Amino acid sequence: MSISVSGISKYFGSQKALDRVSFEIPSGQVVGFLGPNGAGKSTMMKIITGYLPSSEGKTRVCNLPVEGNDLEVRKKVGYLPEHNPLYLDMYVTEYLSFVAGIYKLSNRKQRIEEIIDITGLTPERHKKIGALSKGFRQRVGIAQALLPDPEVLILDEPTTGLDPNQIVEVRNLISNLGREKTILLSTHIMQEVKAICERVIIINKGNIVADRSASDLEKGLQNGKSRIFVEYDPPIAPEAINAITGVESVSQRGNGWMVTAGTDIRPALFKLAVDNNLILLTMNQESESLEEVFQSLTQG
Repeated sequence: MSISVSGISKYFGSQKALDRVSFEIPSGQVVGFLGPNGAGKSTMMKIITGYLPSSEGKTRVCNLPVEGNDLEVRKKVGYLPEHNPLYLDMYVTEYLSFVAGIYKLSNRKQRIEEIIDITGLTPERHKKIGALSKGFRQRVGIAQALLPDPEVLILDEPTTGLDPNQIVEVRNLISNLGREKTILLSTHIMQEVKAICERVIIINKGNIVADRSASDLEKGLQNGKSRIFVEYDPPIAPEAINAITGVESVSQRGNGWMVTAGTDIRPALFKLAVDNNLILLTMNQESESLEEVFQSLTQG
């Protein structure tokens, strides 16, 4: 097991940031760690990396207890904090050499060349970090986390502040890294979760409120209900749809209607078009979006 968290609580004075949090992540899995601001994501990540002690509970990384083995654990974990700490006056290669020296890597030059190639820093390697775009600074942060060839990567908001092109580039980089390493990824971008993560853990007010695959999470709050978007030509009044047995609610979306029902009513919606000589322009069965699920779980 790459990461094992058991009954972790964290207090800052009288404030409880984490409340008996438990989860496990096997080797080679990419996991999205989601939650609103102040939910405890960064605190949990810092505890896993050994940068912050827990108040209660036990954490293991690569079968090593984090408590009392900080240095050994950090050799196995690459960490990119939310606020990427870089020396802006250093050149890219100079900075990576400095970090490699801290890790006392024996194959320093070879490893730096490998990481520069993996993270796509080759065209920027001779620039000062302060002269780089935000996207390339994030790549430098990921590069320093990868230098010791860790088994586990902890990435806290790795695409915050990037433009759409930079987000895609960093997202592709993380996807490629996920083929070989265990990754715990904190983000507020739901499309990023769906694109990268095999599994989603949602934390709210210091408690785990969901832990499942992204696709199952979207389906999980449906409670057996059917959500169908339907559009007719000419438009139809909502009363006609409400009259169908099983319909629970009808709400307008653009020129059509979003229908929630306790059963699959698509045949009845089609029959409604036939009986009234209507053209059925659209009929799509939809699941709840990840954004809607997130809001349901974190806003009650």
